Amino acid sequence: MTHSERLVGLNLKLPPVAAPVGGYLPATRSGTNVLTSGQLPMKDGKLICTGKVPTEVSVEQAAQAAAQAALNAVAAAAQLSGGIDRITRVVRVCVYVNSAPTFGEQPKVANGASELLARIFGEDGRHVRAAVGVAALPLNAAVELELEVEAP
Repeated sequence: MTHSERLVGLNLKLPPVAAPVGGYLPATRSGTNVLTSGQLPMKDGKLICTGKVPTEVSVEQAAQAAAQAALNAVAAAAQLSGGIDRITRVVRVCVYVNSAPTFGEQPKVANGASELLARIFGEDGRHVRAAVGVAALPLNAAVELELEVEAP
């Protein structure tokens, strides 16, 4: 089954790639790898989750936001790669979590992204990952995500 067929089976479609709001690219290629800029949990042009985890946003809501940010990152990588089916594997994911000072469950938030990538890419969606707590993110987003994929 192709990645695009899995997307259909999951009732998902890749969103339009957000235009950069500064002097950067949504994604760039280095050899056979495509790396994305940080992606926020935007859907239909709106940020779907803002605030600190877990005081303003539950871990579950933040995990859903991480999944949306991952879908946005896949869209950016696919656009540069010539389509999602050109992506051969997910290499690395870094999830930044807008964390309350004592919060230490960032990996649970990042699981939202990792699980979505595994559903889309199957075994090729398994990746290395960092889940990092930060004091603030752009637009007060609950999460931001960077993705690296292989796309020869």
